[in-house]
Amino acid sequence: MTQQFAVAADRPANRPWRDVFFTARDGLRLYARHYPTPGSSRRPLVCLAGLTRNSKDFHDLASALSNPRGHRRDVYCLDYRGRGRSAYDPDWKNYTIMNEMLDVLDFMTVAGLHDAAILGTSRGGLIAMAMATFRPTAIGAVILNDIGPVIESTGLARIIAYVGRIPLPTTWEEAAQTVKGMNRHQFTAIPDEQWPEIARQLFNEDHDNPVYGYDRALSKAISVMDGPIPDLWPQFKALGRVPLLTLRGENSDLLSEQTVMKMRTRHPNIETVTVRGQGHAPFLKDAPSITAIGNFLIRGDSTADN
Repeated sequence: MTQQFAVAADRPANRPWRDVFFTARDGLRLYARHYPTPGSSRRPLVCLAGLTRNSKDFHDLASALSNPRGHRRDVYCLDYRGRGRSAYDPDWKNYTIMNEMLDVLDFMTVAGLHDAAILGTSRGGLIAMAMATFRPTAIGAVILNDIGPVIESTGLARIIAYVGRIPLPTTWEEAAQTVKGMNRHQFTAIPDEQWPEIARQLFNEDHDNPVYGYDRALSKAISVMDGPIPDLWPQFKALGRVPLLTLRGENSDLLSEQTVMKMRTRHPNIETVTVRGQGHAPFLKDAPSITAIGNFLIRGDSTADN
């Protein structure tokens, strides 16, 4: 099937992104946000969200990095199939890292992106590692947000337990309380007034009411995983050719301090940052995280293929 790429014509002056829709190789209509910085020569950043999350997760970061009077970098944030504003796949068995990686690579092809920086939160980081082995020239720098080659079973079990099983809140106030209740023990640094904003990232909106932000059939896709969790050191090794920044939530139960220490010994050009008072995965809304990412990208621009 011929792939299609369309940019929404309407972009309000006070909105820093434009809507992008494209057609995956199997015909599914997928969505991304593009935060443009016309004329920028800096390496573009492609942001990949966690398992049930979407492009809205990166709004604060993307707004800061694409600021034409500041950082001046194009940023693209994708919704995987079955998440956010992308179409649901009629076959839940297609919700795999391989298919999602192919969707990302298809998007980068039709958008004309290569040698890009990739920021992967959780599952997005697994996709980034897969990309490094499948099409290494697509990647020029990588940021792993609370993910590494060893996935702690405790954190994975917690994620599997809630996917597709969260009761749908009837109001946005209830949604904020739900999200806060799920996360407050790991995210001690998040102020109460920020939880409503995070809730609107997690849920979609329909007639001013919260609705699920992902296809709940995802629970079937992850429930078929069985047996021990494989180490991904071979995939991590494929990142060795590019600069790497790893962020770890101080309270994370998915990425351990021990794994980060091993990552430091096995990557020739790695930087690591601990995000204080946050768990899995850091929301990337705090100034220290945004500053660390911005500075890392600027240092990595010297290796961009211009």
